[in-house]
Amino acid sequence: MKDIFYTKKDNRMMGLQVLLILIICIIMYSVDVYLNLGYFRRSIIKVALFIIVPLVFSMFNPGFSLFSVLKKGKEEKSLLKSVLLGILVYVFLLTLYVIIKGFIDLDSIEGALKANMNVDKSNFVFVALYISFINSFLEEFFFRGFGSLKLRDKNGKLFAYTMSSAFFAVYHLSMVREWTSPLIVVLGIIGLFLSGIFFNLINERNGNIYNSYMVHMFANFAINTIGFQMFGLINLPFLG
Repeated sequence: MKDIFYTKKDNRMMGLQVLLILIICIIMYSVDVYLNLGYFRRSIIKVALFIIVPLVFSMFNPGFSLFSVLKKGKEEKSLLKSVLLGILVYVFLLTLYVIIKGFIDLDSIEGALKANMNVDKSNFVFVALYISFINSFLEEFFFRGFGSLKLRDKNGKLFAYTMSSAFFAVYHLSMVREWTSPLIVVLGIIGLFLSGIFFNLINERNGNIYNSYMVHMFANFAINTIGFQMFGLINLPFLG
């Protein structure tokens, strides 16, 4: 009877955890689409939802050690591999952009960033630094830490990987929807889902988020490089 009780308790906690992730994604989507808060205030909300809410959840669930996803191990070699992998991802994303740039309306994206988030040429350098180093960490802590490594503890890899990657992809819908072409939007969502699976896989060995954080940073470096080109802060002929 005791084992059954704990199994039911674990299932309830898992259900609440998944529901919480879904609600947070819906809130952030609504903030991005319907509220013109500016990037700074939006970022404060994201920190509260992606860091504070999971920590509060952890506090009210004894044995749910969320900080374990930040525990360091003997991973110097794997981090070096992640840096090299990140460089490959950077090159791949810029190459992919060059191939499909004819289907992406940068003017619409620039206009949406200005209208919805008050991001423009004057502040993009600071936004790019935030996106690369802080935003990458927030998303890895939330989706790969709280949403995958901790979900895996009770439900196994397949469920945790699939759920966290699906939420990761849907969360970004508010951003990729500005790419105008429906085909590119669908491909973007699929690509984000597969990226989520990939990030989960490279975290598996060490059981923390540092490897995916490193690769995620380089992916954002690529996106920011395109952003610098879009705002006219750099001029790389092959991106033009």
